[in-house]
Amino acid sequence: MASSQSIDLFKSQARLPKFAIPRRYDLFLRPDLSSCTFAGLAEIAVDVVGDTRFLVLNAADLSIDSGSVLFKSPSVSKDLRPSEVVLVEEDEILVLRFDDVLPSGEGFLGISFQGTLSDRMKGFYRSVYEYNGEKKNMAVTQFEPADARRCFPCWDEPSFKATFKIKLEVPSDLVALSNMPVLEETINGPVKIISFQESPVMSSYLVAIVIGLFDFVEASTSDGIKVRVYCQVGKTSQGKFSLDVAVKTLDLYKKYFAIPYPLPKLDMVAIPDFAAGAMENYGLVTYRETALLFDDRHSAASNKQRVAVVVAHELAHQWFGNLVTMEWWTHLWLNEGFATWVSYLAADSFFPEWKVWTQFLDETTAGLRLDALAESHAIEVDINHASEIDEIFDAISYKKGASVIRMLQSYLGAESFQRSLASYIKKFAWSNAKTEDLWAALEEESGEPVKILMESWTKQKGYPVINVKINDGKLELEQTQFLSSGSEGSGQWIVPITVSCGSYASQKKFLLKTKSEKLDVPELTNLISTSDGSFWIKLNVDQTGFYRVKYDDVLAAGLRSAIEANQLSPTDRFGILDDAFALSMACKQTLSSLLSLLASFSEEDEYTLLSQIITISYKIANIAADAAPELLAELKQFLITLLWRPAEKLGWDSKINEGHLDAMLRGELLTALAQLGHDLTIKEAVRRFYAFLDDRDTALLPPDIRKAAYVAVMQTVDSSNKKGYESLLRVYRETDLSQEKTRILSALACSSDPVIILDALNFVLSSEVRNQDAIHGLYGVNIEGREIAWTWLKDNWDYISKTWGSGFLITLFISYTVSQFASDEKANEIEEFFASRTKPSIARTVKQSIERVRNNARWIKSIRSEESLAQTIKELANKS
Repeated sequence: MASSQSIDLFKSQARLPKFAIPRRYDLFLRPDLSSCTFAGLAEIAVDVVGDTRFLVLNAADLSIDSGSVLFKSPSVSKDLRPSEVVLVEEDEILVLRFDDVLPSGEGFLGISFQGTLSDRMKGFYRSVYEYNGEKKNMAVTQFEPADARRCFPCWDEPSFKATFKIKLEVPSDLVALSNMPVLEETINGPVKIISFQESPVMSSYLVAIVIGLFDFVEASTSDGIKVRVYCQVGKTSQGKFSLDVAVKTLDLYKKYFAIPYPLPKLDMVAIPDFAAGAMENYGLVTYRETALLFDDRHSAASNKQRVAVVVAHELAHQWFGNLVTMEWWTHLWLNEGFATWVSYLAADSFFPEWKVWTQFLDETTAGLRLDALAESHAIEVDINHASEIDEIFDAISYKKGASVIRMLQSYLGAESFQRSLASYIKKFAWSNAKTEDLWAALEEESGEPVKILMESWTKQKGYPVINVKINDGKLELEQTQFLSSGSEGSGQWIVPITVSCGSYASQKKFLLKTKSEKLDVPELTNLISTSDGSFWIKLNVDQTGFYRVKYDDVLAAGLRSAIEANQLSPTDRFGILDDAFALSMACKQTLSSLLSLLASFSEEDEYTLLSQIITISYKIANIAADAAPELLAELKQFLITLLWRPAEKLGWDSKINEGHLDAMLRGELLTALAQLGHDLTIKEAVRRFYAFLDDRDTALLPPDIRKAAYVAVMQTVDSSNKKGYESLLRVYRETDLSQEKTRILSALACSSDPVIILDALNFVLSSEVRNQDAIHGLYGVNIEGREIAWTWLKDNWDYISKTWGSGFLITLFISYTVSQFASDEKANEIEEFFASRTKPSIARTVKQSIERVRNNARWIKSIRSEESLAQTIKELANKS
């Protein structure tokens, strides 16, 4: 394939030129699962909309048969063949130059091509499974964000919607699925030809094909839509829970969005090798096994919840993403933020006892953590090249996006918000929309200034901290941009403020539009005049706002008293604690004050609160190991006592009719106690593990506490006694349940022995661990293993970069390994290592990870300057 100067005009462009618009793809694919190759033919009906001698579309990792390329037009008697066919690899575009100007109107482009079914979990790829003791290949697609081009030449941008008519030639004994039901199937000996019904218009990234050996379970919605869960042979019982959730979810969303599910069927498939959690392909949703399958005997309660929330998330996309699609990846958050938010709405509807809206604060916190970095990005982020897209599938697009939607829904009211969404979806069905289109629909329905309010949240990065104090009987509020470095940014927001004064009976709501404001609050005057000095004031009631609050000392003391007196809701208790934690890390409050606040949670029993206390305990223990190692033993004693009370109350064994949240909490508490070195927990966990190892009786080691046992076992392992490590590997090798394998992987590096840690890290790169699961091996690396993990990452970088470098998983290798460090010297070393190794797909992650290291270093310096810290820790440890 030759190049020409005129073709250079199309290089390095963010978007394809719109000389022609695809209308329909007739796509034929013939995969060879033995040689892991495929051949194909694409016949694409296009509208030529402007005078051009060029057609420019996307293609990558394909071999194009130049002689096969032709263009037909009803207005031209002969076939037009391009004089040049150039595949520009770095830009993933295929440029076709014709000597004649292409006639306007309808035309047909034909292209033959070949490709490889790679193991990179993107494009058209292979996944490996076992059947009757023999390893076999299946062929699977994963096209989001920009990988349909690796399967067939196409206009691979969300706005180029078209219909798809797909035909496959596959082995006769295999199941072949696509977005639409089978139209016709013809068996010809060892192969069969399957034609699928033509799809409605959709974006290329939603096309899906799965070919392999599967069983399925099925059910139907109230209006007759057939729903199936496909999985490996012998695992159908594990698909019943997600099937039930899917049927209920389709019925719920039909009412919520006021539009029925628009396709004739819905298939959900568990894929053994899958990079993301799941993918919302229209009518054929693909999942990791851990996100779709639930085993009553061996899956934990947390696995069950994950399945429910992920299924609800993906099915939300069938409306919000598939039916109405973002115009460009700048608006990715519209898809992901909304689907994240509405998945909680569905889970709360089906499982109110899970209290998922309290748990939703974990999503908000993750968004706040990332968005407090100077290297964060706006919700609406400019995308100038396809290589930049993977990195924005992050906590900003998903979790901050979901949180600002929740904030807006809370401000506008649930009914008004729902009516607006229904109107928006009806208006933009089968087409594309931008963020502004959603704001317009919400503004028209509510009469509120939605656009100007929300653009302050979506078009600039970051968020405010609201500093609050009482002065002369008035409430004084001031907003500044919160940064985890402790510095102040220049951002300013329109902030929906809610305030409760001493009671939830009345709330004050208003928009803070300026830098600061003084408020006359009648309830406040009454409260102060009648109080004995222990009154409380809480901003951001129920934590529906995406901002932090910093109270002056008087107000902070009142809130601590309110927590101890159990006067605040779980969501508000969570918010007070999480804000204090963030302010301490940013050196805006002392660690002593954070520890004193933690002590006020000594009677806490809510799952989400205790889960957050565990997260904070890990971070405090790690930072203290660097900042004040001489205080570490007493500090751990305080943290252990804080967690041991609820753990002792729950016990090791589940009780009759025990709740879902108790089961999840037991596992998290015992795991935390094991990691913090609690002897009683470690001894009992190890005892149960070895009893389980002998006969695999799940009553001895229920799935909810297995992670705790695995962590405890690794706490007892060293290079002179590897029995526990080898026993865990044995369990790993003997199970075929993905959830069990990832549990074990996440515990293997939970050792203080350098030899064991390195063995565990090397194991995750072995052929025994699927590429999708390798990152779990880094979850267990603690502060004692961070240097070993960093050296390991550097030593294996070429292999890791080659294997995972074409997707978002590579970013997790970087952030998990790097972010635990806490010195400027280490930050400089990391910066130097990546200086010559950074690509657009990891550039933002590298900068964010280095920023976290420098922030940790600042926090350590601040902690070392606290004169009262030693005394505070001693007093808290003695009390406990």
